[in-house]
Amino acid sequence: MERLSYLFLLLENLALKGTAVQSSIFYICGAAKAIDGIRYSPSGTPHPAETHTYCSITDYQLNPWWRLDLLDSYYIYKVTITNRADCCPEQTSGVELRIGNSLEKNGNNNPRCGVTSLVPGGSSVSFSCGGMEGRYVNMYLPNIQMYLTLCEVEVFGTGNF
Repeated sequence: MERLSYLFLLLENLALKGTAVQSSIFYICGAAKAIDGIRYSPSGTPHPAETHTYCSITDYQLNPWWRLDLLDSYYIYKVTITNRADCCPEQTSGVELRIGNSLEKNGNNNPRCGVTSLVPGGSSVSFSCGGMEGRYVNMYLPNIQMYLTLCEVEVFGTGNF
């Protein structure tokens, strides 16, 4: 286990090199805000502009999704998702993390690495994906009408050699 922890220290956050899109955009909360390298989630009762500055949020819709294009295929070992702290922890509950090379159904048909449970406000949750191969990393809320909020998504992996 110590060796695996050491491996994570050597891996870079691939998300910083990628581009992101999402199914819709709430206000000014575009997909790129979740890969800006700022693991910040507003807390307390901030001015709404704080959340809009730091977090990606879709509109309230059926099956919202967010997709990161790493621009090349990688072996993904760890993905960390940070939730907002000011409200609405349900907006990251039940999110399916999917990794693969297909854009079928906007990438939401790729193999699943994990599913979030309720992520407390302002917290981060990490998934060990065991070296799943893929160019696309998706966050997908299936079969529910909801906002999807992500304040930061970090993806750690190695090149596909």
